Amino acid sequence: MKAYGAEFIGTFWLVLGGCGSAVLAAAFPEVGIGLHGVSLAFGLTVLTMAFAIGHISGCHLNPAVSIGLWAGGRFPANKLLPYIVAQVLGGIVAGGVLFLIASGKAGFDVSAGFASNGYGAHSPGGYSMTAALVTEVVMTMMFLIIILGATDKRAPQGFAPIAIGLGLTLIHLISIPVTNTSVNPARSTGVAVFVGDWATAQLWLFWLAPIAGAVIGAGVYRFIGCEEKA
Repeated sequence: MKAYGAEFIGTFWLVLGGCGSAVLAAAFPEVGIGLHGVSLAFGLTVLTMAFAIGHISGCHLNPAVSIGLWAGGRFPANKLLPYIVAQVLGGIVAGGVLFLIASGKAGFDVSAGFASNGYGAHSPGGYSMTAALVTEVVMTMMFLIIILGATDKRAPQGFAPIAIGLGLTLIHLISIPVTNTSVNPARSTGVAVFVGDWATAQLWLFWLAPIAGAVIGAGVYRFIGCEEKA
């Protein structure tokens, strides 16, 4: 239960910190943090939580990561469902807290997006569903390769949170214009449920693509990362 609680808190922080920076600070008059700031915020949530709860739960914070770690032989199947439930609940609670904060400003309109992920008319750059699908699969694939490589027993010890956090920052720098960057079904669900309408209608892609990408990434790392036999 402590591990599940840690995943709840960690995912809460990821959604509140990452999506909160996008909703509250990205375009704030004169001192808005923009795309670069939001990208860094997402990376910092993972980096800080990896140090805070990594020793308790492994700091997955993401159903796709949990499934990818299982596919990579690093996580038991019997813990998958409880981890995913804890992550999704943490994301939704964070979305609720963010909604309460954001709605305290006059003129707030949740239908404007609320940091939700989308494609087509709801992509920040107007990218197609196919472009969004490819982006989310490939970005999550690379994220899993980074995670599995950085946490490999042969990798330099103690630096994995930095590599993983910076990896997520880079992923956001690349893909915010395409989908607003998901690579995490819990992050997508946490805000989409408050937007409803198009955000929940398009949510399927932000479950399917990250999970597919995570499984592919796990397969790639199992191939390139396996130790050579003497």
